[in-house]
Amino acid sequence: MTASEIRQKYFDFLQSKGHTLVPSASLVPKDDPTTLFTSAGMQAMIPYLTGQSNPYGTRVANSQKCFRSQDIEEVGDNRHTTFFEMLGNWSFGDYFKQEQLSWFFAFLTDEVGLDPQKLYVTVFAGNDQIPRDEESAQIWQKLFAEKNIEARTAEDAEQKGIQDARIFFYGEEKNWWSRAGKPAQMPAGELGGPDSEVFYEFSHIEHDQRYGAVCHVNCDCGRYMEIGNSVFMEYQKQEDDTFAKLAQRNVDFGGGLERITAASIDNPDVFAIDIFQNLIKKIEVISDGSYTDTTSRNMRIIADHIRAATMLIADGIAPSNKTQGYVVRRLLRRAIRYGNLLGIQGYFLTDLAREVITVYAQQSSQDFASLSTQEDQILEQIQQEEEKFAKTINQGLKEISKVEILDGTIAFKLYETYGFPFELTEEIARERGQHVEYGEFRSAFEQHQQQSRTTSAGLFKGGLGGHSDIEIRYHTATHLMHKALRQVLGEHVQQRGSNITPERTRFDFSHTEKMTPEQITKVENLVNQWIQEDLQVSREMMPLAEAQQIGALGAFGEKYTDPASVYTITNPKTGEIVSREFCGGPHVTHTGEIGHFTIVKEEAVSAGVRRIRAGIE
Repeated sequence: MTASEIRQKYFDFLQSKGHTLVPSASLVPKDDPTTLFTSAGMQAMIPYLTGQSNPYGTRVANSQKCFRSQDIEEVGDNRHTTFFEMLGNWSFGDYFKQEQLSWFFAFLTDEVGLDPQKLYVTVFAGNDQIPRDEESAQIWQKLFAEKNIEARTAEDAEQKGIQDARIFFYGEEKNWWSRAGKPAQMPAGELGGPDSEVFYEFSHIEHDQRYGAVCHVNCDCGRYMEIGNSVFMEYQKQEDDTFAKLAQRNVDFGGGLERITAASIDNPDVFAIDIFQNLIKKIEVISDGSYTDTTSRNMRIIADHIRAATMLIADGIAPSNKTQGYVVRRLLRRAIRYGNLLGIQGYFLTDLAREVITVYAQQSSQDFASLSTQEDQILEQIQQEEEKFAKTINQGLKEISKVEILDGTIAFKLYETYGFPFELTEEIARERGQHVEYGEFRSAFEQHQQQSRTTSAGLFKGGLGGHSDIEIRYHTATHLMHKALRQVLGEHVQQRGSNITPERTRFDFSHTEKMTPEQITKVENLVNQWIQEDLQVSREMMPLAEAQQIGALGAFGEKYTDPASVYTITNPKTGEIVSREFCGGPHVTHTGEIGHFTIVKEEAVSAGVRRIRAGIE
């Protein structure tokens, strides 16, 4: 089956069970400062797991776009990807174990058509505070019995001296779920619970004894693949390190779409499914090679990275040297590097990104509509990054060729001078049989940062260089301009930096296209309208989490103190909030003090980042 068919079958099946379908959240979490990316479907559902009313009801399902940056180094085998879709369904105080396990089993066997003989499950073995999950084990035994399969537990099989166990009990390392990990690592207030995982057996794969004498479901040899996990979230950690039952019992299910699709074709290689096939074929053509044991790792890395980068850019993350943007840049540059290892000459990433967009335009989901509508901008950013990195690679490799031993100091010099990524220096070093000490690189990097901080000492946080009357007026005008840009160009606009002098304000923001004269005029008119309305400007210190919850904006990648300083610009006549931003200040008390605002220049700074210089009279 194709991924699109399985996704649609999942949607139809869950709707038949009373679930409301909700759209995928963005890959960039809006209200979770603890993580850079959306890595699981439950992130957007956390408020409802604690009892907050969900406007969609108590039964919800979707296919969530996910990205896990920690898996970048794992990509290259037959099952790891950085970007993936997670089929998910949730019960917020509604159904529980019996319904969840029965429905997922029915979906896999009756809807997808998986052979139940190839399915194996794990359940929680319990610890000194949480009991062993005998209920889930008994449910699984009945479900398999309905398919005429005797599902023995591992203990039962061992007692009988046979090796046909189908249900395995594992401890908290494997079958307990919370955002913090094992129970002992959970802070007070954190939610968690036992889970039950389902594995598919690729019976034609021979066990590799490098991973142990006996194969088992959690073995890394590749014979078994996890395809879904049902979390029964019913516990909350207490201040005294004990666990209390939640007022409502929840179900949080996540199943890998790509992995379930691979199981449906009985192929352990997720890159063999339909979503990747045209992409792999395109890589074969441009590399003049074929997808074999010797080339598959490089091709998988390229395919994964260009798909992930395309998705991240579509969700508003441009390649850069900061936080999320750096991850996008790293993905693209690693893809280029592995393309070079395949012998690919010239630029090739935009052709592959175009293939990704084409494939997802055909999927049974509206969650990828932005790929087509933003195709030109996505391809432009990727092309600019590829051109930029080509120069970086040439310059860096020339310098590397002059050095006998690569170390952390050399790695930082390459990074500082040419923007040559540490990870790339590290990979080149491995090819030489050398090792680059990250500690040395980090030490040089931190020394450079300290020098930069010393040089810029005295500059006001947020780009304000002084406290003169004109600079204070410029600072408030910059907040209004930020709001106007988001209103005219779209809410993808984010502050990427600012600098204010007595002569002008300079503001960098995320946007891929040159602003039209009409757009510039609209921004000017909005700012001047708000100035003429003499809006009220107020400052409040509040908890960082509260400020984020009420939608305070800030500079992209900036870390703010807790409590945070938040400036709000309000229309006193209507009560409308025009702007609310994190900022250290100072500001005018009323926008009428600012003067007339004019945009002097609009230009590109880097891929996906524009710059405005503006003045006031």
